[in-house]
Amino acid sequence: MTRFPTFQPLTLDDADALYPRLWDYQPVTSELTFGNLYLWCEYYAFEWAVYEDYLLILAHHGEDEPFALMPIGPPPRVEITRVLLQWMRDARGLKNPAIQRADRRLADELESAEGMDVTPTRDDFDYVYRSADLGTLEGRRYSKKRNHINQFLHVYGLDYAYEPLTPELTSGCLALAELWCEQRMCEDDISLTHEFRGIRDVLEHFTELRMEGGVILVNDEVQAFALGERLNETTAVVHIEKANPNFRNIYPMMTKSFSEQRWLGQVDFINREQDLGIPGLRRAKESYYPDHLVEKFTVRQE
Repeated sequence: MTRFPTFQPLTLDDADALYPRLWDYQPVTSELTFGNLYLWCEYYAFEWAVYEDYLLILAHHGEDEPFALMPIGPPPRVEITRVLLQWMRDARGLKNPAIQRADRRLADELESAEGMDVTPTRDDFDYVYRSADLGTLEGRRYSKKRNHINQFLHVYGLDYAYEPLTPELTSGCLALAELWCEQRMCEDDISLTHEFRGIRDVLEHFTELRMEGGVILVNDEVQAFALGERLNETTAVVHIEKANPNFRNIYPMMTKSFSEQRWLGQVDFINREQDLGIPGLRRAKESYYPDHLVEKFTVRQE
């Protein structure tokens, strides 16, 4: 296990070392699962190290200045936060070192710390829903969603099936992801390109990553899939949801099916990650009426 200040690149081989540390923290932010880190490890070139009782993770994104995720470990974390930010300035030469996507717990620990600037970043807030809401879509406010699902079933009901994702179905998911990428011209968007590569890697190592998934089959072919995992004892997180846009209303069918078949009765909440400040994505997430948002913060030294 690499000790700070030496960092090592995150690989699949690190799963056994990092899973317990992340789970023991019982995170509420969607970033802090090994599955999510592995999904985006090419995009962010994650590095990690251990300092005393803390897991430290660095992220590198293109030409942007590297940043750190918050120290994972027991409170209080004021001192380790100072150590990490100062090291990023002195040893890595960063002009404006920052910890990004920090949770409310760390923000509260730093509230009275001298010389710390803690700023909420709304575009990174996670949307969290009651699993009972997504799994049943009951009530007047979900009437439009139920209508969309009924329309899907009216057209495809005789040829449609939902199944848990198994290794035998991963090739169909990858083919669908390739189709989705072709239609969205992923080659022109570096984030979509890296997302596709992450999906490919996750599907290839689906079992080792302890990921959960579900698929919608139409005429025995995968036309939608979702990938997620347990975030903490009461919450699951959905990292990926893809569907063939040629099948009208298939997205709400996928959302309800995965929520109902995999998570309903197992967890109280489902985290469906952030909207990144994209207006259309924000409207889509709000249309499912989140129970609450998970705040995230950027931390810097003044």
